[in-house]
Amino acid sequence: MSIEQMSFYQRKLAYEMDSADVAEAVSNGEPIVVVDGRSAEAFAQEHIPGAISLPHRGISYNSTESLDKSQLYVCYCDGIGCNASTKTALKLLTLGFQVRELIGGLDWWKRDGHATQGEGAQTENRTKCAC
Repeated sequence: MSIEQMSFYQRKLAYEMDSADVAEAVSNGEPIVVVDGRSAEAFAQEHIPGAISLPHRGISYNSTESLDKSQLYVCYCDGIGCNASTKTALKLLTLGFQVRELIGGLDWWKRDGHATQGEGAQTENRTKCAC
């Protein structure tokens, strides 16, 4: 076993969550806020249930002053081809929030069978990843 490799994986898990982890945390009532960093229009079309819309382009001290910094903020965007979740996480971190990114974003959330809300909502599909 390599200490360096173990340290790498521990650091990686400190910054990311997968859809199963997020769904379980929300279900268990853990102090977590799911944040959609995409545009308000994309959020209206489809988003993770219970998520808040906080487009990364508008994040500032003023736009976040009502948010509770004691919670963990899990940021997401469309998925692998989008970096809005990274931009959202970086801006929130800079403002003093605890953050992680949702691996695979909305795309992998849906692929793992979780329901969405919005105009293009997907119902839950129990053929989830067996992670």
